[in-house]
Amino acid sequence: MKRKWHIKTHMLVTLIGLTSAVLLTVAIAFNLSMYGFIRSRVSAQLSGVSQSASDERKGGGHGMSQEQNQNQEQAQGQKQKQGTKEDDGGQFDAHPDRIMGTKGSAVLLNADGTLEANLHGDETVAEALAAWYRARAAAGKDTAVANRILFLEDGTYVVSVVEDPVTEGQIMLTYVDVSTVMAFTRQINIVLLLVILAAVLISVLLSRRFARSFAEPVKSLSDFAGEIGGGNLEPQALDFRDMEFDKLAGSMNKMAADLRDTQKKQEVFFQNVSHELRTPLTSIRGNAEGIVYGLMEPQNAAKIILTESDKLGGLVEDILFLSRAGKERQDGGAQPLDLREVFSLCVSEQRAEAEQKGVSFVFDFDDSPVLLPIREQDAERMIGNLLSNAIRYAGKTVTLRCRKEADAVFFAVADDGPGVAEEDLPHVFERMYKGRGGKHGIGLAIAQAVAKSCGGEITVRNDPGAVFEARFPGSPQTPEKTTG
Repeated sequence: MKRKWHIKTHMLVTLIGLTSAVLLTVAIAFNLSMYGFIRSRVSAQLSGVSQSASDERKGGGHGMSQEQNQNQEQAQGQKQKQGTKEDDGGQFDAHPDRIMGTKGSAVLLNADGTLEANLHGDETVAEALAAWYRARAAAGKDTAVANRILFLEDGTYVVSVVEDPVTEGQIMLTYVDVSTVMAFTRQINIVLLLVILAAVLISVLLSRRFARSFAEPVKSLSDFAGEIGGGNLEPQALDFRDMEFDKLAGSMNKMAADLRDTQKKQEVFFQNVSHELRTPLTSIRGNAEGIVYGLMEPQNAAKIILTESDKLGGLVEDILFLSRAGKERQDGGAQPLDLREVFSLCVSEQRAEAEQKGVSFVFDFDDSPVLLPIREQDAERMIGNLLSNAIRYAGKTVTLRCRKEADAVFFAVADDGPGVAEEDLPHVFERMYKGRGGKHGIGLAIAQAVAKSCGGEITVRNDPGAVFEARFPGSPQTPEKTTG
């Protein structure tokens, strides 16, 4: 079972995690890039320092007499005072790969690690580096070091140790003071840490605000759904800032209104059904009691009971069919039927009733078959109910039309009666709705339900009598007829 989270907690964890992950990635990427940059630039700088120290010594520096060295030192000191281009170490610090004020320096060490000469740089740093080298050698570690970062008490240095290319048996240790660069990196990391903390704080505040903006509408809609589930179908005045929530509230209000209308129609439907069932049941009971108590002639009473039972059975069958309509899809029982033949069958079944009322039929059919995929029972109910309704209201004529159009099947049933009252037109297909002279209010509802189950629809208009028209899209091809 999945763990349940509150929206506020979920959003808080998500925003904090996402923000922290992004900023930590930036910090790690910055540090890796910075250290890579430092190593590459300092490596080039150390190579330059080593080369410069070697060139200077080969040019007459190291190895001269003490008096000559003293004279050279005096000359260099004089140049420093005069501000010449060789100020502060000359070619050592003038290397093009210098970064952010770093200084390259070199010292000469004897084989035992004692300091032989400080070629350039601070004497204290030279002594500290010589002590580091001696300790490393005494520990038996590899003394050949390239671009190693050392953290000493007075600063951070990148060190390289190689054999002296000028004097055999001596060691040249070159180093670059990167304290300023490392201090800058630490400051950036502190800034990034502060940014991460600020971002986490902002994430907490924003997540609480965003979570509230999501949680409150969801809670309101959830409560509304609970009201609907409990039977309270009254729409609620819900107004949200977010369009999606507002649209959902509108849909739920529409659903509640539709359910309320359906509930009212259902109540009316059951009331009408009860009334329609009560009438034949009352007649059956009355005649049965007449037979029991000898008040009615048994033969006549039995005929009435049989007639009312047939009406009751037909009504129940119509109600059951209507309750199933729209819930069952077309299955293997559906097959292309020629609607002209269905019309002919229904007319023959109701011709006696039509002749009794003095109503005749006019046929306007295509010469070729008009095929529609439908179950035969459904087709007979749909067309039979339309014919029965037309005969009931017709004056003298019922006109039947049936044809195949380019992309649809069309048929119509029209009578020359008074037509449908304007106030009844929007309701004629509703269940148990009876207009003037209606029978049960079920027949037209059944016809419409059958039409919709086949992908079609029946409409009604007056011209001047009632005209019921049905149209079904996607009709099959007409098969070729064989002659015998």
